[in-house]
Amino acid sequence: MKPKSPIPPKLAQRFLHWFLRDELAEEVEGDLGEQFYAKLAERSLLKAKLNYWYQVLSYLRPFAIRKSKQVHLNQYVMFQNYFKIGWRNLIKNKGYSFINIGGLAIGMAVAILIGLWVYDELSFDRYHENYNEIARVMQHRTIGDKRVTWYSTQVPLGEELRNTYGSDFERVVTSTFPRENIFTYGNEKFPKKGFYMEKEGPGLFSFKMLEGNKDLLNEPSSIFISASFAQTLFGDGDPLGKVLEIGGESQAKITGVYEDFPANSYFSETHFIGSWKLYLSTNKWVTELNNPWGFSGFQTFVQLAPAANLEKVETKIKDVILTNVSHDKAALANKPETFLHPMPKWHLYWRFENGVNTGGNIEAVWLFGIIGVFVLLLACINFMNLSTARSEKRAKEVGVRKAIGSARTQLINQFYSESLLVAFLAFFFSIAFVWLMLPWFNEIANKKIELLWYNPWFWGLSLVFTIITGLLAGSYPALYLSSFNAIRALKGSFQIGKSATIPRKVLVVLQFTVSVVLIVGTITVYQQIQHSQNRPLGYNQDNLVTVYTKSGDTSDAFDILREELKKQRVVEEMAKSSSPVTSVWGTNGNWDWPGKDPDLGVDFPRTSVTHEYGVTVGWKFKSGRDFSRNFSTDTTAFVINEAAAKFIGLENPVGETIKWDDESYQIIGVIEDMLVESPYMPIRPHFFNVNYNHGNVLTLKLNPYISAQEGLTKIREIIKKYIPEAVIEPVFVDDEFARKFNAERRIGSLSSVFAMLAILISSLGLFGLATYMAEQRRKEIGIRKILGASTSQLWQMLSKDFVVLVIISCLVAAPLAYYFLENWLQNFEYRTKISWWVFILAGLGALLITLFTVSFQAIKAALMNPVKSLKSE
Repeated sequence: MKPKSPIPPKLAQRFLHWFLRDELAEEVEGDLGEQFYAKLAERSLLKAKLNYWYQVLSYLRPFAIRKSKQVHLNQYVMFQNYFKIGWRNLIKNKGYSFINIGGLAIGMAVAILIGLWVYDELSFDRYHENYNEIARVMQHRTIGDKRVTWYSTQVPLGEELRNTYGSDFERVVTSTFPRENIFTYGNEKFPKKGFYMEKEGPGLFSFKMLEGNKDLLNEPSSIFISASFAQTLFGDGDPLGKVLEIGGESQAKITGVYEDFPANSYFSETHFIGSWKLYLSTNKWVTELNNPWGFSGFQTFVQLAPAANLEKVETKIKDVILTNVSHDKAALANKPETFLHPMPKWHLYWRFENGVNTGGNIEAVWLFGIIGVFVLLLACINFMNLSTARSEKRAKEVGVRKAIGSARTQLINQFYSESLLVAFLAFFFSIAFVWLMLPWFNEIANKKIELLWYNPWFWGLSLVFTIITGLLAGSYPALYLSSFNAIRALKGSFQIGKSATIPRKVLVVLQFTVSVVLIVGTITVYQQIQHSQNRPLGYNQDNLVTVYTKSGDTSDAFDILREELKKQRVVEEMAKSSSPVTSVWGTNGNWDWPGKDPDLGVDFPRTSVTHEYGVTVGWKFKSGRDFSRNFSTDTTAFVINEAAAKFIGLENPVGETIKWDDESYQIIGVIEDMLVESPYMPIRPHFFNVNYNHGNVLTLKLNPYISAQEGLTKIREIIKKYIPEAVIEPVFVDDEFARKFNAERRIGSLSSVFAMLAILISSLGLFGLATYMAEQRRKEIGIRKILGASTSQLWQMLSKDFVVLVIISCLVAAPLAYYFLENWLQNFEYRTKISWWVFILAGLGALLITLFTVSFQAIKAALMNPVKSLKSE
């Protein structure tokens, strides 16, 4: 039986025509297998040669298609051709290309910047190997009618958790809050922030030791320092075994050097970790507390055991504090409840309201993530709009391609290839833009973000991101342009109908809706900041300076310092306190007053001050008097704020007696509420008493008739004269108060930047659309000019459509902006109201930007010589 030829008939026919010069091919009909071998028998001289080519053609069979199918093209060459055509189109239409690539590059750059910011936020604290097992022990307490949440815990809590619930925890560590100490080495002093913690702290938090080992922290005078601090102190020398003096009070031996923590870490500015034994040796009051369970001023961290479940452990330890304060009536009234706050929530979910975790930085992550998506969407809309606006120019190209056999799928691939080319070019420019903008962006965002040059995940995600952007931007143009009728396009009768422009108008409305929402949002953020800054302060910030004496006790020298500074006419008045004017450093419970509910739990801020504190800060009295050196009984007296007077419910509190820690105090004055803590929260009841031995914060009212620089220089000299070991850090109170708005200012600044970029992208799109609209209507404009239309009339005609679209955008944006911003403002108890004029201002701004953008092309088209427009007719 003769083998059947594997070669399709047409391919064999063509080959035989070429190879046998028509001798054999014309006789080949019907079954190629039989005829092929029959003729070979007749022509034996060609047999060997034909057998060889038969084998060659057999190998070609997989690439051949039977008669009913089309021949496959070389895919590589085809796509190469697509990109070549796309590149030529970009070069040919430089203005269009600039708008498309520029707009898309800006949108992608914004998306990348926000992506890097979001990545930095979501990776907070992931430096620690035990990230998912670490938790902070916290407590809820009932104060009045509210449930408040404390980050602070008691010293004995750590030991109690170890002894009673040891099987649930791998490690338990008691620690101080971050604190700044003054380190002296040689003749130099170095203020550095750090912690004192128990020996297992470095193991719990995955300290990467460069020198020494983690176990050495157990030594009584041991201290670990960061690599950067070691470099500052010793350069390239060996730091181990060196002795540092701390605050003129103690000495510590360096037993380890650890790698600096990254910026996105709770320990980012930690330059030393001191032994817990070292802390107790210099702070003996901690071990001498009469009621150690009654003082919450420390932190407790835990690492859960491998088999432990956080929720179950929380249930077990819920009442651990309550059990140990059963003898303390005031503490019992607070109903303390212990819980665990896992490390993944420290940064993103730090806010608690009435005992419930209500969020934190996660809201900013969602906000900027959504902004990034929408700004990128605006850039993609530009691409879609400009591509469809140019559809008439490419209609004939589509018609020709369809006429010579291009399938719709091939046309779709062509337009997708062009959009991907634009996307990759835009991505290249966006990376350059991000690299240039990162230092400025970091300054605004208070970050240390870097481009992830060596991170394969970054480049992999960037590749996917670029492809998705290209496909998203090119989807509508590809499907729309490929649907054109070939005959109508070639005959020139193809016209864009009204229905074809509707999607484009919808996209323009969407663009400006997003832009207007961003404008309204930015204005509202700044309104909220201004509203909070303009709250009545209850004191006078002018020329008020807080001086933090980092080491050295000012108690004995205070009166001498005050007299000397006043004598030198450097200050008008001076006082000392246990907390600065803009903060609360201590609260107390165990209060009692006539009519108090015995089951009411309270915890009030209390500040120890010297007699002249009220005069220095400018207290405003509602009733009663200030502290005075003329009354010796003032050492057992309180000045309270209005919030305290309202809370205790006494009609005339002046002269009334209240008890604190079972000691009686008389209320001698009521002052206006001082804005001491968060400017966004209600003011808490606050009690002030005279105590010269408690606190080391100096508050000075500078002489307004000398320069601040000269005054601060003299203040340093005089304090150094009487307290040589003091390290002085003066801060203007108004600057310290302004820092309370930093987080909101950053949100406002970033929002305003993104709003401007969104408007820029939208304006680029409008400029491109106006250009093509003017070009499309050039003959109409020429005819109208000949018939007497003025330039202003033509400008109105060309601008009208865009103005209508922007007005619709404003109407859509107003309720959306109001809804989202009203929800955002609910995070602040003291908040502004959204003003109606904000929407008017944003709408007018969008209209002016639109008119400015469109007018250039409209006026240019209106001024064009109509002869040039109509000469082709």
